[in-house]
Amino acid sequence: MKTTRVLQFLLVGILGVLVFIGTANAADKYDLVILGGRVMDPETGLDGVHNVGVVDGRITVITKEKIEGKETIDASDHVVAPGFIDTHVHVVDVPFCQKLMLRDGVTTPLDLEVGAYPVDRFYDTLEGRSQSNYGAAVSSLGIREKVFNPKYKSKTGIITTDIFAKDEHSFVDMKWSATVPTEKQIGQINEMVEDGLKLGALGIGVPVGYMTHGVTSKETSSWQQLAAKYGRATFLHGRFSSQQAPTTGILGFEELLANVGVYGGGLLLQHMHQQALGETKEALQMVDGARKNGLSVVAEIYPYNYGATIVGADYLHPDNYGPNMGRTYKDIIEVATLKPLTKERYEKLVKTAPSTAVMFYGAKEDDLYRALAHPGTIVASDAFPLTMIRNGKMAIDWDTPYDAVQGHPRAAGTNAIVLRMVREKKLMPLMTAISKMTYLPAQFLEQNGVAQMAFKGRIQLGADADITIFDPKTVGDNSTPKQAGLPSTGIPYVIVNGTVVVKDSKVLKGVYPGKAIRLPVM
Repeated sequence: MKTTRVLQFLLVGILGVLVFIGTANAADKYDLVILGGRVMDPETGLDGVHNVGVVDGRITVITKEKIEGKETIDASDHVVAPGFIDTHVHVVDVPFCQKLMLRDGVTTPLDLEVGAYPVDRFYDTLEGRSQSNYGAAVSSLGIREKVFNPKYKSKTGIITTDIFAKDEHSFVDMKWSATVPTEKQIGQINEMVEDGLKLGALGIGVPVGYMTHGVTSKETSSWQQLAAKYGRATFLHGRFSSQQAPTTGILGFEELLANVGVYGGGLLLQHMHQQALGETKEALQMVDGARKNGLSVVAEIYPYNYGATIVGADYLHPDNYGPNMGRTYKDIIEVATLKPLTKERYEKLVKTAPSTAVMFYGAKEDDLYRALAHPGTIVASDAFPLTMIRNGKMAIDWDTPYDAVQGHPRAAGTNAIVLRMVREKKLMPLMTAISKMTYLPAQFLEQNGVAQMAFKGRIQLGADADITIFDPKTVGDNSTPKQAGLPSTGIPYVIVNGTVVVKDSKVLKGVYPGKAIRLPVM
């Protein structure tokens, strides 16, 4: 535990303890009080009916005594949980998707897999204009695009937005995918990655699965060395999505795991089940073994057996998607039409429009459930841009109607579907599910240099008042590929840094309490 965290918790905790032991009464005033909810804290195991008081964006009391505040929420028959943390979001900077994710309980969406470049542009763009907390890794993909394509100029710092918001002409041409760098270019890329870390990025995004034939092992090794040098993690979309030798998903994981073993730093294996596929059980055992031997590694899962990407993704090439992933063209769905691809349509899109949004089936349901329930995994969404039904453009505006978009439903329903699975399938204990969405991702990031996360993912004295309140008897997802924007229900209140952002299941417009999750700029 960092010294600063100890001191801050101690100072705020002294006030809380005083209230706990008898000074709480009707005269005590808090900015916000949450009354009569089932308070669940994954780190300490606290699970009981309490009242929670918030002052200046922090939790200052958890008590059974009566308290009053300027604003009151009746949480009777509801769970009061830490705000959900999502380590895998490609739409952190999109107002409509922030709105959707708030309805799903997410208070801290982070873009860690692809990440941001330029890092300062991403943070500057969202400062004072974000309803949720926000943060990003530095994007090796965005940097490679800039090195190989000097015309590339991002207005947002997020290359995903640059690709899909077609009215923003950023000159993306996907040179990052297959271009093999020279020694001089590798040095340039690594220097830019290090600059991103110095600008406060949370780690290094390594989506090598989109650059299978371009990224060299010298680059991946260098990125892990840089992560270790700055006490941070890499966030990996592994080189292979396959269950067949010689390019198994497990081999792709081992590429970075070996570097962690040699150089240090942390490693988050993102959407592990979608790359390990039929070898998910063995991949989980490998992660368990790495952790047992002291490596800082965690596996992340989203609760769907189909994903979303661009049609030009390396792993969708028929030489891989067929024999190695066990799928066919009909398992790839074009988002604009919601129709399965044919060989002819796939080949045309790859040649003329490789950035076309598609959904694709990968892991089997048994492997998905095994990975979700595994004690050491965390939950994240891989939330992807959604498409306007009427014109095929990326949904951006906050006021976009919920029923006006299509695409992958995970941007709207990831956490609610997990909570519904807990209720209906008894997939895991409720506290375990909450931990996977809050404390465990916060703990991993804290252990890998992100000191702010020591105050996230917890309902404790001194913790940030990021709080999600849900009804365990009714919480559930509603989004589908045809109606991807239908928000989750049963999550009536979401609080970000002590400010109510979702009230009575409505996101409040023009309320921007979100803060940057960022390391100090060097």
